[in-house]
Amino acid sequence: MTSPSPLTEPLKTVGWIHVVDGRLLVVRSRDNDLFFMPGGKLDPGESDEQALVREIEEELGVVLDPATVRPGLVAEAPGHGLDGRLVRMRCLYADLVPGSPEPAPRAEVHELAWVTANDAHRVPPAGRIVLERLAATGELAA
Repeated sequence: MTSPSPLTEPLKTVGWIHVVDGRLLVVRSRDNDLFFMPGGKLDPGESDEQALVREIEEELGVVLDPATVRPGLVAEAPGHGLDGRLVRMRCLYADLVPGSPEPAPRAEVHELAWVTANDAHRVPPAGRIVLERLAATGELAA
């Protein structure tokens, strides 16, 4: 039995679920037309929780409290611009460290937006799953 190619396995990523007043924070890079969950790929040997804290600080300049990281949901869908390769995004909740500044674009992030369930056209397939599930729980505004 052969093991699957790294290109046939889903790309494992993490995303931060940060909802304020019924709106979900999403980010867009300079060269992209869609908004994505803040977060990204795991570095070798890194846990999902460690990757989330690192990625959010790099992308948004805020520090998440590692003790508050908690499970959210998993979204798996074809990745935007990945030629059909699946993305498996583990979405996690986490609180900002007290006194942390407001999230702001840094690194590859060009723009922030706050979306509702009606903004599915602004996010890739995995993001649509997140919007649907958060709307179903009542966390996200319609």
